[in-house]
Amino acid sequence: MDRFRTIIEPFRIKSVEPVRMTTVAERDEKLRAAGYNLFNLHAADVLIDLLTDSGTGAMSAEQWAGIQRGDESYAGSPSWFRFLDAVTELWPFAHVIPTHQGRAAEKILFSVIAGPGKVIPSNTHFDTTRANVEFTGAEAIDCVIPEGREPATIHPFKGNMDTGALDALIRERGREHVPVVFVTITNNSGGGQPVSLANLRAVREVCDRYGLPLFLDACRFAENAWFIKQREEGYADRSVPDIVREMAGLADGMTMSGKKDALANIGGWLAMNDDAWAEQCRNLLILTEGFPTYGGLAGRDLEAMAAGLREVVQDDYLRYRIRSTAYLGEALIEAGVPCVQPIGGHAVYLDAAALLPHVPALAYPGQALAAALYREGGIRGCEIGSVMFGQHPDGTETPAQMELVRLAIPRRVYTQSHIDYVIEVIRWVASQAREMRGMRIVEQPSALRHFTARFEPIE
Repeated sequence: MDRFRTIIEPFRIKSVEPVRMTTVAERDEKLRAAGYNLFNLHAADVLIDLLTDSGTGAMSAEQWAGIQRGDESYAGSPSWFRFLDAVTELWPFAHVIPTHQGRAAEKILFSVIAGPGKVIPSNTHFDTTRANVEFTGAEAIDCVIPEGREPATIHPFKGNMDTGALDALIRERGREHVPVVFVTITNNSGGGQPVSLANLRAVREVCDRYGLPLFLDACRFAENAWFIKQREEGYADRSVPDIVREMAGLADGMTMSGKKDALANIGGWLAMNDDAWAEQCRNLLILTEGFPTYGGLAGRDLEAMAAGLREVVQDDYLRYRIRSTAYLGEALIEAGVPCVQPIGGHAVYLDAAALLPHVPALAYPGQALAAALYREGGIRGCEIGSVMFGQHPDGTETPAQMELVRLAIPRRVYTQSHIDYVIEVIRWVASQAREMRGMRIVEQPSALRHFTARFEPIE
């Protein structure tokens, strides 16, 4: 099959959902009503929804069969044990604590271990991770390698942590103020870029030097493992599950959104080896989520994740997943549209700052570009720039390191013709870039403003 260029989806379509076609005039009206925030749109008014890949995928026949099999016993359900086996087959941590999604795992963990005066380093924190850290009074600090801050720079593992910066941070702040080191795989905020096993081992060495635990934000672990298999010396002949288990062996715990690489529509978990932390986290879980064998989920949700974990590490699925994302990115780069390179695993990230150099960062070029993509073609993406990351807990605002628009591709949802349409729309919008103007915020909350803020174009 490698001699042929066409990307074949490794599945057949068994059920379809109609998409309502809209006009530019209709979308312009919807955009105004939504305050130019694509989170505020009705999904029925979106043609191609690339807002997120979180929980938006299509589940397999085996996952739907698991939903029918789901056992809804309050405690000790058979579905719980099938889920636990699927998790520990890849991630053999001593304690697995189910949650309704990844941010709940973050909330529980940081409520237990963070707090005022504490510092949580990561390669790059994503939005909910950073918010959950900061909500406790702790500080979230990014230590990605310099190449990870440069959209056009080519590097096989741009998600890597800068271990020199990590070491310096720990020495500057004091080991007692750093409860944990986090590494996000793949690095979502940095363009869906992978982290190498060599880098994870180097981070582990720094953690061991100071006696610190290492946790993984492992939402897209299978995609990260596939990049290791393809790009890291010595791993071409290793299976994806083996690579995942090697990543697990370097860590002391993990947070996980099952809405990504467990291929489910809801769910997640928190896992760790520390008995004392696990006891505190379970107590908080019971208070906020549910009993430790269901964690705010129905048994059928546990079944869907268990099946998804076995499907996501299959070579045929991952080859299709990564190549189909690259298909979009490579076509845009060929057309001269600036993107984060290399293309990531779950999304293509448009470089809004490079495409709209006349729009200042605090006039939110990413938000302006995202709005234009929806108006012209009904495509919903997500700004990852100064709207998402420019606001600080004290209310001040500074430009983000990069101004991006993420086009996150739901798993097993869109065909190649959908993506060809996306390419046409983006090329058209890019050709009109000089005419685009920035945005101003007219209404915003005090945290996570990108979800609900309202904007208006700058005249």
